[in-house]
Amino acid sequence: MPVQRLMAAQEESKEAIKELPKQVDRSLGTALDKVDSWIADGVQHFPNILAALLVILLFYLLGVFFAYLAQRHLTRRKRENLGEVLGGLVKWVLFGIGCLLAATIVMPTLKPGDLVAGLGIGSVAFGFAFKDILQNWLAGLLILLKEPFHVNDQIRVGEYEGTVKKIENRATLIRTFDGQRVVIPNSDIYTTAVVVKTAHPLRRSEYDVGIGYGDDIDRACEVLEGAVRKVDGVQNKPPVEALPWELAASWVTIRVRWWTKSRQTDANHIGSAVVRAIKLALDEAHIDMPFETCVQLLHDQTEEDDGDRGRQREGWPAPAEGSTKPRWKARTDRQ
Repeated sequence: MPVQRLMAAQEESKEAIKELPKQVDRSLGTALDKVDSWIADGVQHFPNILAALLVILLFYLLGVFFAYLAQRHLTRRKRENLGEVLGGLVKWVLFGIGCLLAATIVMPTLKPGDLVAGLGIGSVAFGFAFKDILQNWLAGLLILLKEPFHVNDQIRVGEYEGTVKKIENRATLIRTFDGQRVVIPNSDIYTTAVVVKTAHPLRRSEYDVGIGYGDDIDRACEVLEGAVRKVDGVQNKPPVEALPWELAASWVTIRVRWWTKSRQTDANHIGSAVVRAIKLALDEAHIDMPFETCVQLLHDQTEEDDGDRGRQREGWPAPAEGSTKPRWKARTDRQ
């Protein structure tokens, strides 16, 4: 029996080997038939494909043309960044419309309504996938349209401060005052507070000066106002102010205010000259700028009333009924 089974298996394998070329020929023939059908369909639809490609090319060229017009028009109005963003939007919208029309040309059975429905579902998925990119792009477009600040303005966003160099689709580029580039996403700028330091032509600075309690406050204010007023770059309108501001522990604080141009370099250099003028003017007027004074009262805690919080003086003036005695003298008197 095992010999017969082995012989039967050998016969079956021989038959399968004989049938293998036929199966390969059949598979190869089927593949060639499919390729022939594809070629035939391609030749048949070649005019449609050519027309679709021409439509895509036409709409792309129209997009480039209208984008150029938008950039040119907005560049004349000194809004180059807005021109770049809107130009790119117009170009790709027209290109997308061209692709949809090309799809209906290649596949005549495809209805525009089906395309719009599929595009709506796809846009939802696309929006979830590229949420941050779209959010930054839309924020950049709104910034360019509303213009809360312009290129070359000096702004502060959070911990970053510098000059706006460019507003792009995704982010705003800032050059800090120490020469570094900061790329801030537009969504962060649109949703947080932004300090535009060059929004107005003038900017106020201030500095606190301490004088001695024995000096004349009115005379010190006059000296300070006159000294700051003479510094180059300090504006006459609004006028310089010197205001008594605080009675501190060791001095009287006078706050000096002055106005300069709003650029950071003007505020820094003129502020340095103002501090120098203040020091020289107070020295010339013999007005004291005292150091901080601290008084330390030392007490050895050996008095008779030590531990009695109602009577122990702890370095303060003696009680009304008389001065307390040291502990050793109180003990001697008791003895």
